[in-house]
Amino acid sequence: MGQSEPALRAGGDTDIAVIGALVADPGRCRILLALDDGRALPATRLAAEAGVSPATASSHLGKLTEGGLLAVEARGRHRYYRLAGPAVARLIEALQQLAPTAPVRSLRQHTRAQALREARTCYDHLAGRLGVELMASMIERGHLTGGDGTFDLARARRDQPVGYGHDVDYTLTASGAELLADLDLHLPARRRPIRYCVDWSEQRHHLAGALGRGLLDRFTQADWIRRTDATRAIRITDLGRQGLHDLLGIDLTSP
Repeated sequence: MGQSEPALRAGGDTDIAVIGALVADPGRCRILLALDDGRALPATRLAAEAGVSPATASSHLGKLTEGGLLAVEARGRHRYYRLAGPAVARLIEALQQLAPTAPVRSLRQHTRAQALREARTCYDHLAGRLGVELMASMIERGHLTGGDGTFDLARARRDQPVGYGHDVDYTLTASGAELLADLDLHLPARRRPIRYCVDWSEQRHHLAGALGRGLLDRFTQADWIRRTDATRAIRITDLGRQGLHDLLGIDLTSP
């Protein structure tokens, strides 16, 4: 006896080739990377980021939105695009970890690459050397427990998707709670407090979840860090370098 019509409509296995086709175009990848800091940007800005014409950008944005990787919102007569959610950001981070590095052909590209590796946003939290050092210091000082911040690539290939970790259950300790109280930082109850990503440039864990978002917001409010308009890179201010050193012993001046 053949299958019933409802059973046939239920569908089979997931079709990852659809997502693969979406990220196979360099222009669409540049759009996704431009939005990886969690902001919503207009089509004109994304066309410039991707280095394509407005018409080509419109086509890319339509495909990415239809494919579920982007969400769009209207603001007056303009349409703003953002990543559809944290899962898309995790996909981008995982792809960056697996992908080869792009060749650097100019001083400008070198400067930009170095800035991204020192400090950047990964959706709604800090990444790069700053993000990794932040998590490592919190572990070393006993504010976080459950793992040591290292990434085991061999284990990851066996047990879990590369780029976003589930095997280490980090928890906030009593001293960690005191640190948050000193920072006047309150974590929302509706969101998992501590998650982590595997940082593609440092190959170690950086802090995500509600705590990662909260620290990004708090450091921004304190003018310790500043977002840049052109890239996902984060600029650490002189006040921030001193504050990070005093708070967690983080020193990014040395290699």
